[in-house]
Amino acid sequence: MKKIWHISDTHGYHDLLIVPENIDWVIHSGDFSNYFDVYKNEPEALNFLHWYGNLKIPIKILIAGNHDAYAHSISKKFKEWCDYYKIIYLENDYIILDDIKIFGSPNTPNFGNWYFMKNRAKMDKHWNKIDEDVDVFIVHGPPKGVLDLSENRERTLEYCGCNSLKNHILNRIKPKLCLFGHIHNYKDIINAGTMKLSISNTLFSNGSVVTDRKFGTLSSNGNILYI
Repeated sequence: MKKIWHISDTHGYHDLLIVPENIDWVIHSGDFSNYFDVYKNEPEALNFLHWYGNLKIPIKILIAGNHDAYAHSISKKFKEWCDYYKIIYLENDYIILDDIKIFGSPNTPNFGNWYFMKNRAKMDKHWNKIDEDVDVFIVHGPPKGVLDLSENRERTLEYCGCNSLKNHILNRIKPKLCLFGHIHNYKDIINAGTMKLSISNTLFSNGSVVTDRKFGTLSSNGNILYI
């Protein structure tokens, strides 16, 4: 059995995290940086990679999020730095570790003009390409209705996740773990944490560690999971 530390949406505040002991895998599901501009984003990303790569944890897995400009396909150097730090970076790709099949994707439905985003109407085609035998599904954004309640652009509460992703997770892929972030805690709404649905055996984990409009302090230290 593997002990996993799942974190997400550290947004440059990774140094505030308390690293748990006796962790086998650490998985970060995106938004380790902030700036939209690639050149401003670069030092943020490299600072994070230095911290992440030096964690005393045997396996380090990473996907990007919509804020991670330096990790976008225009920057091959990011992947080279991941290799240097022995970080497993997944961008719509798979890896098998100890007979556990892992898939990672940074893509989320459009919300503003950020990175790794797709038209919401095209997300079903994207998720449909994923193998059905995935054990650990890592994605930046949540399935709709699962730890994803926040305000939309009209300032009304909405379940902000991807409905197509939810359908594929529940009805076709059925992974043991579905790990994401993207939607932070907001005011008195707690999205960080884990959830199981009565109709599914998948454990869902929102690893986001910040609260909207309160950056600079952490509201979570991530989640501990087992597989």
